[in-house]
Amino acid sequence: MLDLFVIFSKGGIVFWCFQGPEPAFAVPVNSLIKTVILQERGASNGHNYKSLRLQYKLDNEFELVFVIGYQKILQLSYIDKLLDDIQRAFAERYRSALERGSYDHEFDFDVEFETIVKRAEEEARAKEVAPKKMKTFGESKKFAKTKEGSKLDPLLKKDESKGFLSSLVSSTTTTTSNGSESVVLEESNGNGSSSLDGDKIKDKLAKLGKRGPGGRKAPSGSSAKAKKPATKSATSSTGNEKKVKQARVWSNAGTLADMGSLDHSNSSTINLQNENDSINEDMLSMVGKMKGELQSVGEENISSEEEEEDEEEEEEEVDGANETDNGLSKKAGGLASGVFSFFKGLAGGKTLTKESIGPVLEKMKEHLIMKNVAADISEQLCDSVATKLEGKVLGTFTRVTSTVKSALHESLMQILSPRRRVDILRDVIESKKKSRPYVITFCGVNGVGKSTNLAKICFWLLENGLRVMIAACDTFRAGAVEQLRTHRRSLATLHPPAEDGDPDKVLLYEKGYGKDSAAIAMDAIRYARDCRFDVVLIDTAGRMQDNEPLMRALAKLIKINNPDLVLFVGEALVGNEAVDQLKKFNRALADFSDHNNPHLIDGILLTKFDTIDDKVGAAISMTYTTGQPIVFVGTGQTYTDLKSLNARAVVHALLKA
Repeated sequence: MLDLFVIFSKGGIVFWCFQGPEPAFAVPVNSLIKTVILQERGASNGHNYKSLRLQYKLDNEFELVFVIGYQKILQLSYIDKLLDDIQRAFAERYRSALERGSYDHEFDFDVEFETIVKRAEEEARAKEVAPKKMKTFGESKKFAKTKEGSKLDPLLKKDESKGFLSSLVSSTTTTTSNGSESVVLEESNGNGSSSLDGDKIKDKLAKLGKRGPGGRKAPSGSSAKAKKPATKSATSSTGNEKKVKQARVWSNAGTLADMGSLDHSNSSTINLQNENDSINEDMLSMVGKMKGELQSVGEENISSEEEEEDEEEEEEEVDGANETDNGLSKKAGGLASGVFSFFKGLAGGKTLTKESIGPVLEKMKEHLIMKNVAADISEQLCDSVATKLEGKVLGTFTRVTSTVKSALHESLMQILSPRRRVDILRDVIESKKKSRPYVITFCGVNGVGKSTNLAKICFWLLENGLRVMIAACDTFRAGAVEQLRTHRRSLATLHPPAEDGDPDKVLLYEKGYGKDSAAIAMDAIRYARDCRFDVVLIDTAGRMQDNEPLMRALAKLIKINNPDLVLFVGEALVGNEAVDQLKKFNRALADFSDHNNPHLIDGILLTKFDTIDDKVGAAISMTYTTGQPIVFVGTGQTYTDLKSLNARAVVHALLKA
């Protein structure tokens, strides 16, 4: 039934393995390590590799990993229990070997493994042979609720003939010693009656919502009458008619003469169509500032803040050690904490469990959601941290909160660190050696800033001495081609040809509206190759992730032209929506392509990053969803407002209170 079982340390030492018909177990296990364990996706504890289903369990006390593999077509219900049993059995042997000092890298675990597997299969088979006996109707919860409902029915029923109060309690008349009669109210129940005083009756009525603090009295007797709700009168109490809202009259509505004030086409400050137009000095000052690699966002502010927080944490830890030192002075306490820190790793502390770290992780999850991380991503991250920390033994003076925060910091850094480096300048040089242009396709939902950030990337490429062609493949949105045409004129003015007669450094390839975007992109790439352009930037129309016809068109464009880089342009303002967008874009590119290995999203361009302050959770949500890196970050309106992502700054902003 099982194809493989491997026990190895986090350092990569294999202690014991079992392999089925296929002896090459290293390939699927390495895929599990790269895709799940190193990417901090431990919440699922599983991974599919071709026809195999791999599940794993961490032993954080001894830094061991247990991996089991079986055919994913099989539904094996005992896998989790089998992993737990084998983990306990092997951990005992490993602990005893360490205590005896007879530790080696090879363990004879075959007999115990076969025994545990056989026992797990027999227990699972016994459950299948003897299915759970179905309950009768008398044993079901529905029957119990019916009985309870019949008991509560007289209390909730309003019987006007007996009165509301009489349905709740029953009265008996008794004669006192002086001959007067008194009424005793009794509460009926299954075992008998118990007398109720006035306060208890009020509590009963308040619970039923018939009489509460400041509420009206419950109706009693046959004289109770239902009150009809008051109807709204169309006119006011004074008899005046209801006022009707008047439509607003705009000052310039319908007057073409006044619309001239809105026409800025002749303004010399923004129109760069004519060569004799004056150029804005601010625009000229941008030239020459973006050569080489892009600057990281937030890099200038992170160092001092981190140092201050580290100092505060050290002071808190020293204060905590001084408080446990029974009246030592501050100087002596500091000396004692320094001495005790030497034994920090030797003295045994408590073992972390899910119960002990649960409250801390719950607060961390709420904190991440407040920082704009998607709710399901926050939950998966906290579950992954819990899996990583469960069973770990803390040092004597190590706090649970600092341990959880450190583990979460490490997980977030691992997520934001790209699995592969995207170096566009290097890749462009490699493409030039092959005499073909480097092609980048921009895709995303409506209004995220695809065209604006395409122009920023074009300016960065021009700053590094490359020739760029912009392909206007947004043939749907009105004004899309004109927007790119304006950007092209501005970029061509800032980076004109070196001499008269030299080819343009930036060119716009467009064929108007209503055409097939895939065909336009193909023609643009062919023209760029013939004219020796270095880079082709393909602008596509914005589309919602649920629009199937437009998603099919995008998949067709990518399938036919096979660009070198597919960038998903997303906003830093979104939280849960970013996860849905990326998942459905990736799924559409896979479903609507007939290739065995379809081209999916390669990277992310995160826009409007300057509008969110420290709520940078969208970076985590997007990266965690696809596993692809954030290549560019847009932070403003000018061409120089393009940066790369600084993972350390993002994690610092996320965990900052």
